[in-house]
Amino acid sequence: MDQIGPITKNVYDATYVMNIIAGKDKLDATTVDIEVPDYTQNLDEGIKGIKIGIPKEYFDESLNGGIKKVVEDAVKDLERAGAKVIEVSLPHSKYAVATYYIILPSEISANLSRFDGIRYGYSNQKGKNLLDVYLDSREEGFGDEPKRRIMLGAYSLSSGYFDAYYMKAQQVRTLIKQDFDKAFEKVDILVGPTTPTTAFGFGEKTDDPVKMYLADNYTAAINLAGLPAISIPCGKVDNLPVGLQIIGKQFDEPTILKTAYTYEQMKL
Repeated sequence: MDQIGPITKNVYDATYVMNIIAGKDKLDATTVDIEVPDYTQNLDEGIKGIKIGIPKEYFDESLNGGIKKVVEDAVKDLERAGAKVIEVSLPHSKYAVATYYIILPSEISANLSRFDGIRYGYSNQKGKNLLDVYLDSREEGFGDEPKRRIMLGAYSLSSGYFDAYYMKAQQVRTLIKQDFDKAFEKVDILVGPTTPTTAFGFGEKTDDPVKMYLADNYTAAINLAGLPAISIPCGKVDNLPVGLQIIGKQFDEPTILKTAYTYEQMKL
């Protein structure tokens, strides 16, 4: 789940960054040794004939009405650019957030265990003994959200709950990935909203993390399925930007970027 995501001013800049960060890194075991294309090439090919899938589950009652209209208008623009639009289904996507917030905190709990004030990270060594160093360093070094996720992950991985939560979540993850595999048998890319609402105010949902997690409703499944995606602005609702999410097959970033670039150029 630990993936970098560059933020750029435009699609061309995103392709330029991709040329730098993509490919095998001998110091990173999570990278894949495959040939990396020049992502800046073929951006202006257009999208005539490309099949775009619209997941019907991404346009249900949980989606803000204003965002729905803005995204639907963006899809019409892509259709005018020559793409063919097809409705598809991702039936297990409704479980994505719940699955994501079992697997992700489990990874966080395991990965952040090394930040003990001795080997990595912030260190408070004012305590009387080694246990004090561990406890004080982690208490002061982590904020509320990392602590919350560490606790959730430790619980999911604990004896007696591992099979009931973590293993079950991994099984659902497989079903979610299979949904995408079936959809991509019919289409080249998927398009939908990035979030169900516009941006909430700073600190607005810190007292209700569940509502904050629901903002990941349309993006969590992408990480679970191991797919590439890009989010580009496609309009505004109440003067707040709306994101258009373009999802592609594994290692098919060129098609995603080409589609995003085509839309961006139409709006210049």
